[in-house]
Amino acid sequence: MGPAALALAVALLGAAPPGAAAAWDLRALRCGLSADCECGFGTDLRGLECDLALNLVGQPLVRQQLMKGLQQFLHSPSPAKPLVLSFHGSTGTGKTYVSSMLVRHLFQGGLGSPYVHHFSPIVHFPHAEHIEQYKESLKRWIQGNLTSCGRSAFLFDEMDKMHPGLIDVIMPFLGPSWVVYGTNYRKAIFIFISNAGGEQINEMTLDLWRAHRDREEISLQDAESAISKAVFENPQSGFWKSGIINEHLIDFIVPFLPLKRHHVKQCVVNELVQQGLEVRQDVVQEVADSIPYFPEEEKIFSSTGCKTVASRISFFF
Repeated sequence: MGPAALALAVALLGAAPPGAAAAWDLRALRCGLSADCECGFGTDLRGLECDLALNLVGQPLVRQQLMKGLQQFLHSPSPAKPLVLSFHGSTGTGKTYVSSMLVRHLFQGGLGSPYVHHFSPIVHFPHAEHIEQYKESLKRWIQGNLTSCGRSAFLFDEMDKMHPGLIDVIMPFLGPSWVVYGTNYRKAIFIFISNAGGEQINEMTLDLWRAHRDREEISLQDAESAISKAVFENPQSGFWKSGIINEHLIDFIVPFLPLKRHHVKQCVVNELVQQGLEVRQDVVQEVADSIPYFPEEEKIFSSTGCKTVASRISFFF
């Protein structure tokens, strides 16, 4: 094993609970070739829908797409292929928050489950010169863990920083075949998370505002078109010339819209409640006012979404 492959293996093993990569025992072989092993998978779609409605601020398209995709996928006892979701939007709009919420309602232990695997290009794939070793290590990691449990989830963060070509190594695991490398994987979930496309979504939303129309009027088709041009046709993107795109293996593109001031205020209220603090309107206003907004003159949308709300609250108590 080369240094790059070893670094990836160490990073992945260090982030996983003991036993997560023990993929080749008899139980793993049985689970890999059958569809029976649920591995602590406990679906709570009603709880997820309620959580999204109560705690996800200003993202109607996200709720719509996510619930549609999950219901279609989970209600089938034998899915035709894994569920592949791609989250797009600017910083602080809720992409990571929603991904953690999703796995919390699907897996016992949430992100801490041994069947939920989280990848970051900065942590796991930092050096472009080692891309071939990363490909082999990533393929083996996914294959091994799907053999251990076909009902697994794989989260790929910061896809806009992923080396182009690396992600295509997982293509065989995303399609409609029954078995790949001796592994049954059709019940797996793959989530790609990216800031790419956020600028285009923001421009589209701003154009609507300038036309005196509401941001909620944005259609999925319009958002998907903007995201496609920004992400899939960008040479700097992890999806550049990707077979995942050419083969139409992404099931649902999920757009996250920029947040307005009243959305930020709702985030402040939610955070105050979560921290067990008194919901004071003066604090809500001051925190919301302390956040930068764009465009420079009109100051309509939060430049950082709700990302810095939690850290700012302490300054006003």
